[in-house]
Amino acid sequence: MAARSVAVFGVVLDVFLVLTAATNPGFVVRITQAGLDYAHQHGITVLQKELAQLKLPDISGDFPVRHLGKVHYEISSLNLRSFQLPYSRISLVPNVGLHVAISNAFAEVDGNWRVKFHFIRDHGSFDLEVKNVYIKIDLKLGNDASGKPTVSTSACSTRISSVHVHFSGKFGWLYNLFYSAVESRFRKILEGKVCDSVVSSVNGDLQRYLQTLPEANVCETPASLLLRKARARHCADVSGGKLLPALLCRLPFTHPSAPCLAVTAKIDAKAGIDYSLVAPPAATEQTLDVDLKGEFFSLAHRGAVPFQPPALALPPDHDRMVYFGASSYFFNTAGFAYHAAGALVFEITDSMIPKGVEFHLNTSTFAAFIPQLDKMYPNMLMKLRLSAPSAPFLSITPGGISLQPVADIQAYAILPNTSLAPLFLLSLTGNVSATIDVKSGHIVGKLSVGRMKLSLKHSDVGTFQVRMLQSIMNVYASSILLPRVNERLAEGFPLPLPDRIQLSNILVQFHQNFLLLGADVHYTPRERR
Repeated sequence: MAARSVAVFGVVLDVFLVLTAATNPGFVVRITQAGLDYAHQHGITVLQKELAQLKLPDISGDFPVRHLGKVHYEISSLNLRSFQLPYSRISLVPNVGLHVAISNAFAEVDGNWRVKFHFIRDHGSFDLEVKNVYIKIDLKLGNDASGKPTVSTSACSTRISSVHVHFSGKFGWLYNLFYSAVESRFRKILEGKVCDSVVSSVNGDLQRYLQTLPEANVCETPASLLLRKARARHCADVSGGKLLPALLCRLPFTHPSAPCLAVTAKIDAKAGIDYSLVAPPAATEQTLDVDLKGEFFSLAHRGAVPFQPPALALPPDHDRMVYFGASSYFFNTAGFAYHAAGALVFEITDSMIPKGVEFHLNTSTFAAFIPQLDKMYPNMLMKLRLSAPSAPFLSITPGGISLQPVADIQAYAILPNTSLAPLFLLSLTGNVSATIDVKSGHIVGKLSVGRMKLSLKHSDVGTFQVRMLQSIMNVYASSILLPRVNERLAEGFPLPLPDRIQLSNILVQFHQNFLLLGADVHYTPRERR
């Protein structure tokens, strides 16, 4: 019993170690100071428009004048004509977030005034100038439970150095009596309103914009719903004394479709990419790094990936606004996901052979290499079914991307009744290299095939020399299979970009275990209706 308890404890400990272990990102986004400056320009433009729309309250009160009594004043219909932010900068605060400093801002306000002092009553309009406004904003960056980035205002302060009011009217000495009271109250109101607007803009517009990172509804399917309900019933029946089931039932349900992966980019009907943050964004003195899971997954069944992402150490380049580090893990999970989804299966028929190819896919052609085909299946069309026995695995080095895929080729004869008769099963191995580029916010690629090698795994038509089929299989692979694979790779896989972002001045570099992409950014503001 003691040995069993120790074993159970060991299993439970392993489970929790797996859940709590630090996870290397499969994908890293690095924003340089140039990228922050560009984003800052657009952010200040938005903030300036927001501040120009501030609604200022009416001001009224009584100002005591020694020996004379009180002056009652009313300031109304305040109209903020403009609010200019000519000088500002954004800086990184290591291990904290971002700091925005705005200086020498100024604003213009007009409105109406009314005053009553004993038997004197007067009214008119005024113009007010606010100069030397200083605004300091601290932004805290994080991530929510779903892996989406978050931003909030951790501190905001506004200081107005100069307020000048010009009243229109006949009683200049009277206006001077309550001028200081109006100036003081207006300064306090505007300073509060500015920070209120900053907080609202950050928590509203900026936060909503960050939520536009790639998203798809990868939600619960009927099958996963039944599985989750069955698990719930089982966990409800777990009685005391069953330590392991009880503890496991407290763990979150991790079915691949368990309700809605939030930060995902749906690629096609087979797979998606999990771009959720694995940690809050990390600010250093020069860059802002965002670590993402960077994992492809099958939409039908998301299983555990049987390998771990390597550590990523991006080079200290700063020529571009943004850099993307895509590890070998990122690409290898693509092969794993598509293999799990059953998508790495391809069939070749005679109708797919290009017109320029001299031979057809039939038993007559193959009888030149396998004579017994003429006797067993004379003059019949054939079909080749290519499938990957395991997920392809690539490597990235400073020299580029390479992989050595393995494919099974099952050959069939198509009988008169359209049923298939198995002929032979070949194993195909080859050397493949890839070129990478970025187009329309997608990583695109193109494969080139080097030397291929065939071996016979099984034959239903007797023995034959496999090497005799080498040239014909090379033609099928290069003229039919490869163009279709490259056609799919040309569509590409989406990068983790928020809405209305375009990339230019693309840089592609290969490093040990990761691909580095650099780019400048262009943002297109949404047209206001």
